[in-house]
Amino acid sequence: MDWMRVIATYMVFLYHCSMFFNPFPWHIKNEMINSSYILVFSLVVGTWIMPIFFVLSGISTKYAIRKRTGKEFLKERFIQLGVPLIFGIFILSPPQVYIERVSHQQFSGTFLSFLPAYFDGLYLEIGGTGNFAFVGLHLWYLLVLLVFSALTLPLISRIKIKKDSFHLVHYLLILLVLILITHFFNFVSLGGWGIPYYLASFVIGFFYFSNDSFNKFLTKHWITISVLAVIMSAIYTKWFIIGMPEQAGGLSFLFTTVKVLSSFNSVLLFFYLANKYFQRKNDFLNFNTMFSMPMYILHQPVIVLLGFLIYQYDWPIAIKLLVLISLSFFIIILSYQLFIKRIPVLRFLFGMKVKPAINTDIHPVMKG
Repeated sequence: MDWMRVIATYMVFLYHCSMFFNPFPWHIKNEMINSSYILVFSLVVGTWIMPIFFVLSGISTKYAIRKRTGKEFLKERFIQLGVPLIFGIFILSPPQVYIERVSHQQFSGTFLSFLPAYFDGLYLEIGGTGNFAFVGLHLWYLLVLLVFSALTLPLISRIKIKKDSFHLVHYLLILLVLILITHFFNFVSLGGWGIPYYLASFVIGFFYFSNDSFNKFLTKHWITISVLAVIMSAIYTKWFIIGMPEQAGGLSFLFTTVKVLSSFNSVLLFFYLANKYFQRKNDFLNFNTMFSMPMYILHQPVIVLLGFLIYQYDWPIAIKLLVLISLSFFIIILSYQLFIKRIPVLRFLFGMKVKPAINTDIHPVMKG
């Protein structure tokens, strides 16, 4: 579980670096767009990366509520999710919205002159007119997880699932549910998926992915899962690039089916590989278990700022990509080492315990 959270966090970091170069709308774009290898990376990773986080959060929630009352659980969630979210909304988001408005020719002037305008209207989409980022931009995950935790607690704390309950029929039923809710209820799309898909991923993680029979299922069917993940990801990527079908009609439903098969089987493959190859703890894991939450919170503001500083330079895309990845990571880890982990108020704002734990210092998003 720890390895999966760490790897997923680094993949989110790389994914947002790719957003600077791919054709999708984003806060700041390079003057030259890459529609080849960077776009393929964005499409493949984008199908499974955020579902992974909600599945992991579902598993973490199951273990968390075993040790806490409902009131204690929600209080802890609010402090360790809500505080970083509020910090992101009022401190980390304004510079990003300012950079977006300037680079999209929607505002001219200094950042200080923009600050009063930050509260003009709600920020709903890239290039829109509202500025107040009430979901914290990339921190929307924290808000959605907080809402899921509050809404589902009365239900998930009472329903019991047998430990040997994950079999092929459950796999097929879950796929069917995910396909139907994606096709018919794909509202409020965030990170490539609708809110219902993330809710389903959270609930599935809570009830099924934490069961003993789940690992047995992965071991038995890993070849089929791997083949489906690779083939469906390839079909989805190619189909997306040549042109998605219209929302209504049989082709649209088929496209949704391919996307869900790609996503869900990639998630399963990710779990299988982690269970097989990432079982040992080491210094790298121990460090990143603590570092993951601050990195998740800080990575996009740093990427956007650096992107704004270099987007007009006439450098080859490969050079800019290398600079963006390496320099962003250096700034993030330096900020963590010098300031965030050492200053109690910053630890609190970044979702960490104010006093370091003896062995680990883990956020409930990252570990139950």
